[in-house]
Amino acid sequence: MLKRPTRRSLIERLSHMRLIDRINHESLKLFSTQGFLNTSISDIIQAADTSKGGFYNHYDSKEALFYEVLAIAQSIWREKVLYGLDEIDSPKGKIRKILENYRDRYLKDDFNFPGGCIFVTFSVELDDQQPHLMKEVAKGFVGLKRMLKNLLEEGKEIGELRADVNTDRATEMIFSGMIGSSVLFGVDKSTASLDKSINSLILYLDGLAPTKSLVEINIDTEDHLIEI
Repeated sequence: MLKRPTRRSLIERLSHMRLIDRINHESLKLFSTQGFLNTSISDIIQAADTSKGGFYNHYDSKEALFYEVLAIAQSIWREKVLYGLDEIDSPKGKIRKILENYRDRYLKDDFNFPGGCIFVTFSVELDDQQPHLMKEVAKGFVGLKRMLKNLLEEGKEIGELRADVNTDRATEMIFSGMIGSSVLFGVDKSTASLDKSINSLILYLDGLAPTKSLVEINIDTEDHLIEI
């Protein structure tokens, strides 16, 4: 389990940031808790401890800031959720690692996302009112689903998953479960509920594996007895 940073350590980290980094980071936090549309430039200026001139020296509009914050959020997501995947050969193992990282390294990241998954927050508010911005956010969702689908297909090809597994359906199940877990965690901030939700997805993933035959079970048992 990752150790969560203390309030003092968070303040110390913020105090050493450059102005543009403070603007970006405080915007990241505000967007995750309040959303893009409900966050004013005045909110950002106050949170970043700067002035209008300080803000407009770096960004000519809130929309310009949105694109920068979105890119930062995507970079953090990749860093945290894809952590350690290169060390895993198994496609099924990689999906499991993605789920664990999503839970422990990403959703529980209070320093960057105190309001939970910023992409979910964006998708809820921008879909109708700012479709051109939502289009940029949606690219990340499409990429995640493609990654899950490819890993499931690879797992099926090498026998990690049953031959009858519908990878399209499995992709939707895992993706929807990840989004649902994020929404619930954003509302109640219950780590116990989050752990339960992600563990359910991991159990679902494990259930896609081929069922061992009685002969295989007997062989495994005999090998275990011989080792003892």
